Amino acid sequence: MFLVSRLAASSALLFLLSVGVFALLYASPGSAVDALLGARPRTAETVASIEREYHLNDPFPQQYAYWLSSAVRLDFGVSIRTGEPVVAMFQRQAPPTLFLVGYASIITMVFGTGLGLLAAYHRGTIVDRLVVLASVVGASSPAFATGLLLIFVFGVVLSWFPVYGVGTGVFDQAYHLTLPAIALASTSVALVAKLTRAALIGALEQDYVAFARARGVGTVRIILAYGFRNALGPILTSANLVFANIIFGVVLVDVTFGLPGLGALLVSAVSFHDLPVVQAFALLTGALIILVNLLVDIALLVVDPRVGFGRSAK
Repeated sequence: MFLVSRLAASSALLFLLSVGVFALLYASPGSAVDALLGARPRTAETVASIEREYHLNDPFPQQYAYWLSSAVRLDFGVSIRTGEPVVAMFQRQAPPTLFLVGYASIITMVFGTGLGLLAAYHRGTIVDRLVVLASVVGASSPAFATGLLLIFVFGVVLSWFPVYGVGTGVFDQAYHLTLPAIALASTSVALVAKLTRAALIGALEQDYVAFARARGVGTVRIILAYGFRNALGPILTSANLVFANIIFGVVLVDVTFGLPGLGALLVSAVSFHDLPVVQAFALLTGALIILVNLLVDIALLVVDPRVGFGRSAK
């Protein structure tokens, strides 16, 4: 029942998202024809062609049905700025972004949970205070500011990493995208570290941990086998916020490092009022976040089956 209810809620949320994305066409200044025509020359034949292609003379629900049937097939029309199919533009610029998001996610979970474990293990010491201070600084620093600092220190002064380009091949891409990935992950690492520390400290204050200590179980084993296992729930829950934060930060990082990714594509689309591209980006990003949210809920159910019983009982 829990999975069924989550699937139903995700489907309803995706439907509402698609309605909102389609409504962007009508929320833009001017008429729908103006939004779709852009800067192209206006003739009676062109206007008639656009009205016919997008069914603008039909009622709104029917227009939405036509658009949704095409969107389900990943057909989002053509770009107003270039005349190129939107899907082709995404296929060309998505690989660097997907690699960067995956790279930043790995950095976030490895270093975020690691720092949280370290702070909880050394609770109340200078190590704990330094981790908390670094988390506050990281959470307060926007991705573009962190990126500029990384470019200056590690790209210009030390020349350890390249400051432009995406590279070719897995290892070369990882080398070129290390600084962008760190800049993108910095805020998320701080968030995961704080949540991991708080969840682990809360788990270590439970009675079963006191009984384990009384039996002579070592501190490291208590933290890993007892504390961390029972703190996985809040840590997994933070994955929703982490992924959304990384997705939204891609735009700033792409612009800061001059990467030819989806963030740069979105910036140019917004600048030129390229609504088909903006619609596709908003719908695909929202659908991806909803999917991650659903996968996190499934992971929580696997880690702790009581989650499903507890929610379904309400």
